[in-house]
Amino acid sequence: MTFAAAHADTGDTAWMLAATALVLLMTPGLALFYGGMVRTKSVLNMLMMSFVSIALVTVVWLAVGYSLAFGHDSAAGLIGGLDHAGMSGLGPDSVQGTVPTLLFATFQLTFAIITAALISGAVADRVKFGAWLVFVPVWALLVYVPVAHWVWGPGGWILDRLGALDFAGGLPVEIASGASGLALCLVIGPRLGFKKDAMRPHNLPMVMLGAGLLWFGWFGFNAGSALGANGLAAAAFLNTLAAGCTGLLGWLFVEQKRDGHPTTLGAASGAVAGLVAITPSCGSVSLLGALVVGLAAGVVCSYAVSWKFRLNYDDSLDVVGVHLVGGIIGTLLIGLCAEKAMTGGAEGLLYGGGVTQLGKQLVAIVAVAAYAFGVTYGIGKLLDKTLGLRAGEEQEHTGLDLTVHAETAYDHGVLGHGAPVAHSLVPTAQKVDTQA
Repeated sequence: MTFAAAHADTGDTAWMLAATALVLLMTPGLALFYGGMVRTKSVLNMLMMSFVSIALVTVVWLAVGYSLAFGHDSAAGLIGGLDHAGMSGLGPDSVQGTVPTLLFATFQLTFAIITAALISGAVADRVKFGAWLVFVPVWALLVYVPVAHWVWGPGGWILDRLGALDFAGGLPVEIASGASGLALCLVIGPRLGFKKDAMRPHNLPMVMLGAGLLWFGWFGFNAGSALGANGLAAAAFLNTLAAGCTGLLGWLFVEQKRDGHPTTLGAASGAVAGLVAITPSCGSVSLLGALVVGLAAGVVCSYAVSWKFRLNYDDSLDVVGVHLVGGIIGTLLIGLCAEKAMTGGAEGLLYGGGVTQLGKQLVAIVAVAAYAFGVTYGIGKLLDKTLGLRAGEEQEHTGLDLTVHAETAYDHGVLGHGAPVAHSLVPTAQKVDTQA
C-alpha cells in the first residue's frame, strides 16, 4: 500500500474520501451489532467501548501510530520510523500514490479503530471501563501498529520479504483482533453464569441493523484498499458482496440442518463471517473464488462459535469463532485460489502456482496470531495486576450500564430515589451464545 510520489488524482481522491467515511461508519455499526447481542443491562457499556475506541486510537495514530506503521522501515521490516510523528512533514500537497497522504493516513486510521473495537466483543459484560481506556491505546501501539507495518508498510517483512498476500486486512485486522480477543478473555475469565445461565441477545433488530451497516461500510474497507477508483476496486467490491451472500447462506444451511431453524442471528453472523474471510482475499481471487471463500467461512464459522463451550473460554460475542477463524480461512485460501489476473503475479495451488504461496500465507498467519496473542496476553496480565481488568462481581451482576455509566438503555421503571432500572426484555427464541 505504498507508492512513489506523483500527483493527486481527483477521481481517486473522491473515491477514497467516500471509502474512508464508509470504514469509519463500520465502528458505530459494530457498536449496534455488539450492543444488540449483549443482555439489556450492559448495552450502553458495549456501545461505549466501540465509540471511545474511535477517540483513543485516533490520538495514538496521529501522534506516532501512522509514522511507525507507514513510515520508512527502521528495524529490519519490523517497525517504521518516527519521521512523521505528530503528522510532521505532511501537508495538503503531500501525495501517496494518487491520493493526498493525509487522506491515506486517515483511511488507514479507520482500520486501526475498528480493529481495536472488535476485541471488546470477547470480553463483553465484565471488563472495567477504566481498564479498557488504557488497554486500547496500548494495544493499538504495541500490536496493531507493528503488524500493519509488517503487512502494508514500506519494507515490512511480510509484504517485502515473505511475499504473503493480504489485500485489505485479514492479518492486521481479523487475525490480530481474534487472537487478541482470545488472549484477553483468557486473562479476564468467564462471565458469571457462563454455561449455566441463558445469555441471549436482547435486541435482534439492533443486531441486524448493525450487520447491515457493517456490510455497507465493508465496501469502503475492501474496495477502498485498491487506493483508487479503478478496476481492482470494482472487482474487490463485487467479491465483497458475493462472499457476504454465500457466507450468510452457508451459515443458514448449517443452522437448518443442525437445529432445524434458520435464524436472524445466524443470517447476520454468516454475512459477517463471509465478509471477514473475503477481506484478505478480495484483491487476489476471482468471483468464483470469492463465492467459495464466503461459503467456507459461513459453514466453518457456524461450527467454530461453539468451540468455546468445549474448550471453556468465554469469548462473549464470538470474536474468535468469526474473526480469527474467518480471517484464517480467507488468508489461507489465497494460497489455493489466487489468480494471476488479480494479483499480477502470484497464483494459488488450484491455478498452477504450487504450494509456495500457500506456505507463505501459513507462515504469515502463524506469525501474526502468535504475536498478537502473546503481546495481548502480556498487556492483559499487566493491567490486571495494576488497575484490575475485571469489573466487580456486584457491578457485573447489576449491569455495567447502571453501575459504571449511571444510565440505562431501556427505562421501564424506577427504583429507590428515582434511579432508573432496566428490566430484561422478552427473551428471544435463540440458542444460548450462538452469536458472532
